[in-house]
Amino acid sequence: MTWAAIGSFVLLVVVLAFAMLRPRGLPEAVAAVPAACIVLALGLVPPAAAGRRALEILPTLGFLAAILLLSYLASVDGVFTWLGERLATACHGKPKRLLVLTFAAASGVTAILSLDATVVLLTPVVFATATSLRLPAKPHVYACTHLANSASTLLPVSNLTNLLAFSALGLTFAGFTALMALPWLVSIGIELVVFLRFFAADLTGRSTTVPRTATRTPRFALTVLALTLVGFGLGPLIQLEPVWIAAMAAAILAIRALATRTVRPLSLVTEASPLLCLFVLGLAVVVEAVSEHLLGGVLRAILPNSAGLTELLLTAVIAAVLANLVNNLPATLILLSVLGQHPEPGLLLAVLLGVNIGPNATYLGSLATLLWRRVLAGAGVTPALREFLRLGAWTVPLSLVGAVLALWCGLALT
Repeated sequence: MTWAAIGSFVLLVVVLAFAMLRPRGLPEAVAAVPAACIVLALGLVPPAAAGRRALEILPTLGFLAAILLLSYLASVDGVFTWLGERLATACHGKPKRLLVLTFAAASGVTAILSLDATVVLLTPVVFATATSLRLPAKPHVYACTHLANSASTLLPVSNLTNLLAFSALGLTFAGFTALMALPWLVSIGIELVVFLRFFAADLTGRSTTVPRTATRTPRFALTVLALTLVGFGLGPLIQLEPVWIAAMAAAILAIRALATRTVRPLSLVTEASPLLCLFVLGLAVVVEAVSEHLLGGVLRAILPNSAGLTELLLTAVIAAVLANLVNNLPATLILLSVLGQHPEPGLLLAVLLGVNIGPNATYLGSLATLLWRRVLAGAGVTPALREFLRLGAWTVPLSLVGAVLALWCGLALT
């Protein structure tokens, strides 16, 4: 192993460790940007290659900022509070029904507003809903983190990993969704069955507490969100990229929020998470070095180049393992680099299944899971590591195999 391989790997470990621990609450970019500068200064990645990588992912980062802002503004307008009250009313005090409804809500929020909205905005609402009904909250908040990952396979906009891969796929928005719809449904269905068995002891009895329904229906925000989803589907027909649709939707809610003085202008900037975008840019440069000097050759040797069932399973498993070793975002960037500019679409979709479903196996698999832990810690709840690992050991293999089988069927039909 050369000094370049060792150096790039150490820098990646430092960046990821900082992002996971966030000492003194400092943003992830504090480590990622200097690390990228070190990579460039040492010549581990040529400046021209780093510049090309940055230009490739800039539209993706623009969309990320827009969708984060849109999720925040929807929350300000009461969408998530209203949703929590609807869940409490519809479950009729039955914990199993609340779990099923939570699965539906988390899957929808993840697909439309991305996994960050599920983790940051829906998780505390679900926790408060279960607590207000005096029901065990554990199954429902675990559902939020699992579905933030595994339910993020449906749309190109559901996860940053999907957005990074979408441009290389050569598929339309509708084409991507059509191929991933069955794997999405299968993985969610398998997760639900496992959850019902795993948390059976917490899903007994019935609450007699009368739920509150004080929040008005946020019709304006819900209409904007519905039109945004339609726009994602129809945008490609008029050559309109998802980033512009998300930006327009965010602008509409932002103008309304500013006019009613429910948000401050500075909040709009901070909620768009420019430092998170800088983190992704810096991370991309560091990952480029790791791919070039350490993992690229190994992965090129073991990754298949056709899209048969065995090859799809192997690709998804490799992606899932890599996601749990280095986190799913670096894993996606590495695998995209290895697969090249025109990869076999089936293999790249299998990669996305691996990096999106696989992170449910460990805390380190995705930043969303780590963020979920911080959200629960803020509510005074600490998830048990052993229980999280046991649940992941059941859900990940079954969900991943089921989703890959569904993908293979979809590819065969097309």
